[in-house]
Order: sequence, then structure tokens, then C-alpha cells
Amino acid sequence: MTQITLKKILISGFAFSLLAASNVFAAGKTYTENEFLDAFSGKTMKVIAEKLGAPAKKELSVKPTNASAMIGGKDVDDGKSKKVKVEMWYYKNIVKYDPKHTYKETEVTFVNDRVMNIAFFNNK
Repeated sequence: MTQITLKKILISGFAFSLLAASNVFAAGKTYTENEFLDAFSGKTMKVIAEKLGAPAKKELSVKPTNASAMIGGKDVDDGKSKKVKVEMWYYKNIVKYDPKHTYKETEVTFVNDRVMNIAFFNNK
């Protein structure tokens, strides 16, 4: 009987620790615009995920169906060039624009696993 109680206590303590850690991370660190740009420009997806955690949402960039028609009917994919993977990750309220306010959303754009663009939004 003592072992079961001890197990329950250990499991409860472990669950509480995880919950507390996730709440601390959720509150998380905020960055100024320059701190964020300096810390994450050019980094890999792995580094971003390790430092910022999972994004609130992810989107993949896709080529519009009529893109070839818009560039004069020529198909620019000659078969010789490598495919480019563009992915956007979105984080909420992690970058400050003044001491009391954060941007609602930060977009980190990856091109082939490297950060190529960072944008801050309040209107999305």
C-alpha cells in the first residue's frame, strides 16, 4: 500500500512540475525587435524550435495555379534548378514594440530550413 501511495505522489509531483514548466515557458521571454532580429536571423528551423518552442501555426508557401501565365506564359521551372521550400512560422506576443506592448504576431519565414525573413504584425 505504501508503494502505491508513493507512486501516486511521485506521479502527481511530476505532473505538477511539467505543468509549472509549461506555464513558465508560455509566459516566456519577450524580445525587442533588434534582439529578436539579432538572435534569429539566418538560423535553422531546429534552432528556432529549440529557442522559441512550437509556433502557434505554420504555413507552407505554394505556387499559385496561374503563376506561369502571370510571368508571360513561360514556365520558369526548367527542371535544372532545385525546388525551394518556403515555410512560415507564426508566434504570438513575443516581440515588444515599446516597454508595455508586444506585436500580436511575429512571422518567421524559412527558405530551405534557414530564416530569410522576419516580420512583426498587429493587424493579422
